[in-house]
Parts: sequence; structure tokens; C-alpha cells
Amino acid sequence: MLYKPENIRDLDYKKDLGDPGEFPFTRGVYPTMYSGRLWTIRQYAGYATAEESNRRYRYLLDQGQTGLSVAFDLPTQMGYDSDGPLAAGEVGKTGVAIDTLADMEILFNQIPLDKVSTSMTINATAAVLLAMYIAVAEKQGVSKSELAGTVQNDLLKEYIARGTYIYPPAASIKITVDIIEYCSKYVPRWNTISVSGYHIREAGATAAQELAFTLANGITYVQYGVERGGLDVDSFAPRLSFFFNAHNNFFEEIAKFRAARRIWARIMKKKFNARNPKSWMLRFHTQTAGATLTAQEPDNNAIRVAFQALAAVLGGTQSLHTNSRDEALALPTEESVKLALRTQQIIAYESSIPDVADPLGGSYFIESLTNRIEKDVNDYLGKIDKMGGALAAIESGYFQKEIHRSAYEYQKSVENGTTQVIGVNTFVTEKRTKKLATLRMSPQVVRKQKQRLHRIKRQRSDTEVRRSLSKVKKAALENANLMQSILDSVKTYATIGEISDALREVYGEYKEKNIL
Repeated sequence: MLYKPENIRDLDYKKDLGDPGEFPFTRGVYPTMYSGRLWTIRQYAGYATAEESNRRYRYLLDQGQTGLSVAFDLPTQMGYDSDGPLAAGEVGKTGVAIDTLADMEILFNQIPLDKVSTSMTINATAAVLLAMYIAVAEKQGVSKSELAGTVQNDLLKEYIARGTYIYPPAASIKITVDIIEYCSKYVPRWNTISVSGYHIREAGATAAQELAFTLANGITYVQYGVERGGLDVDSFAPRLSFFFNAHNNFFEEIAKFRAARRIWARIMKKKFNARNPKSWMLRFHTQTAGATLTAQEPDNNAIRVAFQALAAVLGGTQSLHTNSRDEALALPTEESVKLALRTQQIIAYESSIPDVADPLGGSYFIESLTNRIEKDVNDYLGKIDKMGGALAAIESGYFQKEIHRSAYEYQKSVENGTTQVIGVNTFVTEKRTKKLATLRMSPQVVRKQKQRLHRIKRQRSDTEVRRSLSKVKKAALENANLMQSILDSVKTYATIGEISDALREVYGEYKEKNIL
């Protein structure tokens, strides 16, 4: 296929592209892009106990990482303590176990929170973990107004694709907006939400679906924020951020990122009448595609990740995580993490790619592909709007059905060989490759975590804990902002499970409907 000027005949440079840093930000959100400042190299990490994860963070920072990204285990994400029956078998497995403020104090030991930005992949319990982070900063002598970072805090995508929700959607959105409102007043440098398409893509969505469903969720959060009394759109929109996947289709991913900025800028300016140019900017983090990693020939994954990372950089990402080659087998080893980090650093410091903003801008193919993705996304957004928005689309199962259909079509194409995966269905080696050494966690992790939790419970004041939890419950019953009561509660060393249970008593728990 050949692309020519006629493929972008109707392209208006000022209206559709603009210079980098200018509306509609197709070519990037900042005028100089990476020649002024590199993207944040932010490797996602966390496992076992706070001690082990702290060592990994300090190792990565010593190796040149420029921002932290915290992975929490499933009990922490779901609001269960490590000694609870529902936490059995999951403590420290997919991330670090955090039960109380004591764990967070260890997690960020010797890491100055006024000098590093921290992203936390946390959703249903985002308010609790953010409160713990603020409390740790205060213990370090750092004001919350100085803190920089992000909480994912995107519950809508949990109902669509991931499943780590606790409360019903209305309560979840209420807590999300509580965080947005609180940070707008008291933690002004904090990104209050990372509207996440990554997990939607991992579940099987196409590039256009990833973008459309994510932007539909973003629209919903802005609508609820505007409807919250006293919140002007320009008071919180500049601190919204996004999180996208970088998949294998190199040029499609670059075009997807460019289209995302253009669509969001127009939505914020025209639909929400935002006046601040920062409210129009779509700033995003990228992670390379976990779904493309293969257990067969795992060294191939390092090559896949390099191309995905390059697509993210050419697409104008603000921060980037590169997956490790062994993640289809286990949590990554230190050696694999270092290789993934070096992949970013080679692009950043050896390739000269950062010297030019949007180097593929003006390509007949890239601009045509950007236009096509924009059209497909807008078609989806039109359908979702007619349904009544993202919440209605979730409740009807529309998002889920669309993703399942796309996932099925993709898997079928792999199995019949239409989609080629090297080492899996193409160029398959019968001879066993050398086994890769993987990370093994100590069986003592659970015991150590429970011991610390029980020690903290013995040392704290039960009276103060009960009083603080009653204030959390009272704020929830009165529909007040929860953040200050949660912050007061974590300072008494109330556990994440205790705080979550107080809210469960008010909001209940969400049970997924059979919609398929």
C-alpha cells in the first residue's frame, strides 16, 4: 500500500495539527517536547513486603530511573488486610502488601518525597493509599503541596476490564471526585486520576476501542467533577492524566497517541468550555503491552518491548514503563528490570530521537492513520453518548461485549496463523531454549507481613482507631468529602481493611451482573 498527498487532501495544519504545544496538541503537549525535558522513566515495581520493594525502588533510582511507580498486591487493591481470610494466597504476589501506615513508611524509607514523583496503581482504595503517602511525606517534613505524582483512581475501567472494585459505581465515582476535589485544594501538583485504557487493551480491545472507551470514561469523570458544587472545570482538569498501552502495530500506536490528544482537546474546549489551555492537554503515561509477551523464547520479549517503547516516544508520551522480558513467566528479576530500564535509556540518550518534536508529523501515512483512528473513536463516542454515557454503557454490558468480541477475533487469528507471533505460531523452535532464571519470593513473606501487622495493632491506641473509623463512616453517611477523615484515620494506624470495611458498611459491595 502506498500513501500519497491525496490521502490527506483535507488536512488543515492549523486546525488539525498545530505546532507542538498548540491546540489541538496533535503534535505534542509541549513546544520543545523531549529536547526540553525527557519523558519520565517510570518502571512499575512492587512485590512481597515493603522492605523488598524499597530495595527495588532504590536500585532503580540508582540505575537512572527518574520516577517511581508502585504495584500493590491484590488484598491491598481490594481493601483486605494481609491476615484476612480473603487475602490467603495473594499476599505480596502481584505487588507490595500494604496494611498500615507503618508499611508505607518502610516502602519510602530513604526516598525523599519532595524530590521524586510517585505513581500508584491503585483504584478502589486510592483514597487510603494517597492518605498514607501524604502522612509519610509529613513525617519526612514535606508539605502535601510539594508532592508530585499520580493515583490511578479510575474505577470505571475496573467494571469494564479489570475487576478490582469494591463499592457500587455511584459510590466509586463519588470517592474519585472526593480525591479530585481534595487535591485541587491541598495537593496541587498531584495528578488526581489516570484514566486508563491500558487494561482495556490488555483485555482484548482494539486500538480504537481502547481510545474510545477510555475517553468516554474521562468525559464521565469531568461531568461528575463539574456537577460537584464549587468545582470549576479549569480548577481540576489540568491535573487529569491518562494511561495507554503500546502494542505491536508500530504505526497504529503512534497515530493512536496523536489522535488521543486531538480528540480530548476538542472535547474539553467545545463540550466542557474549558478556558485554560492546560485543561485541553491530554498528558499520558504509557506501558508496553503485557499481553504481547510470550513464555516461549522470552528473550524475544525484549525486542518487542523496544519497538513498543519507541512507538510511545514517537507518539509523545509523558512517562513510560517498559516491561521486562520474563514477565510472562514471573515477576521480573533485577537483571531483567535493568535491561528494560536500559531499553528506555538507549532511546533517550543514544538514538537522537528526542531531538525532534513529532518527527513523523506530516507523513502521508501517519496523518491518514491518525485521521482514521479519530473517526473510528468519534463513531464509538457517538454511540456511547446515545446510550447515556459510559455508566450506561457499562451497566448494559456494551463495553464488555465489544472487548470480548475483539479478543475472540484476535485469538482466532493467532490460532489460524493470520496473526503471526514469533516463536509461538511462526518460526517455532522444537528444541528447548535455555531456561530463564525467574524471581522466587521467600515463603516467609506472608509470615513477616502478618507479624508486623499484629505488632502495629498491639502498639496503637484502639480508642483512637475506633474514633477515627467512626468519623470515616460519618463522613460517608453525610455525603461529605472523605479525604480528611481517611487521612486522620491512617495516622492512627488504622488498617486498609478497617477503613474499607467502614465504607462497606455505608456503600455495600458491588456484585457483577451476568450481562454476557
